[in-house]
Amino acid sequence: MDVYARMKELGIDLGKPLTPMGLYKPCVEVLDGKLAFTSGNGCRKADTPMTTGKVGAEVSLEEAKACAAQCAVNLLAALESAIGDLNRVKRVVKILGFVASAPDFYDHPKVINGASELLEKVFGENGVGARSAIGVAALPANMPVEIEMIVELK
Repeated sequence: MDVYARMKELGIDLGKPLTPMGLYKPCVEVLDGKLAFTSGNGCRKADTPMTTGKVGAEVSLEEAKACAAQCAVNLLAALESAIGDLNRVKRVVKILGFVASAPDFYDHPKVINGASELLEKVFGENGVGARSAIGVAALPANMPVEIEMIVELK
């Protein structure tokens, strides 16, 4: 199925890629167009954080999971901007998720499931790759979630 038809069916609008928050490229294609690496994308909509704070303190698990899903949308926008067509994605190789959390919060994988579930809906089983979910003390702009992704291209 066409990725864009699937996203339309799911009500996913990529919007514009986010403005980088530093000196980096949002996505780099390597190995003669076989792999693409995205930079970390936070849970921003139109360059504004969805919410701020630590998961398990100011941000609930449900809110954080929605933030992770927004990170995945932002990753797809950055990827599309770099490679031109998301139908070129063969599979998600890996996502690396960072969760700014309270010291006693231990459900980082459940947070990053928000991104994994969205990518699976968009790409089917090829949207599920290897994954890490890491708790951190803080993220840029006090966002609760940031995710980066590696994809294999057709």
